[in-house]
Amino acid sequence: MTGARTDVEQVERANTAFYEALERGDFDELSDLWLDTGTDAAPEADPDPDGRDDEDIADDGDEAPISCVHPGWPVLTGRGEVLRSYALIMANTEYIQFFLTDVHVGVAGDTALVTCTENILSGGPPPEAGGELGPLVGQLVVATNVFRRTDDGWKLWSHHASPVLAESDDEEGEDTPS
Repeated sequence: MTGARTDVEQVERANTAFYEALERGDFDELSDLWLDTGTDAAPEADPDPDGRDDEDIADDGDEAPISCVHPGWPVLTGRGEVLRSYALIMANTEYIQFFLTDVHVGVAGDTALVTCTENILSGGPPPEAGGELGPLVGQLVVATNVFRRTDDGWKLWSHHASPVLAESDDEEGEDTPS
């Protein structure tokens, strides 16, 4: 087996582990799957000799903080913000299941890119103090997950998910002449 194939399989496993941890509501495992760059705080903007701020200089990724975009949310940057968002999602979601389709993995050196479609089934708490789930809701989301190779395996560096807008029957007929 070639090294590249092994890398692809390892990234696929890391990607699957991310979604499984989220389904189980296992915050500790989910946290462990994210890259820990040690750069949660924004760096001080010290002018360089050429007069540019550090923020204006391209980064090779070694110090870049993790980031996440949930559907409809602003960009979250830094380990604290990202993990807080998952804690909130887990606390407010009784049930969630991901059926991943159209999964594509690419590896270039120590960086891997996974694109997929998240077919999500979720349910909130019961509407009243009953013991059953609230109504189940389906959602279609496309996602891009970026992983970095570390001594501890492949870790999530960035997750970006966007909703897929479905066409309704009414929209299809709008272009048809009467």
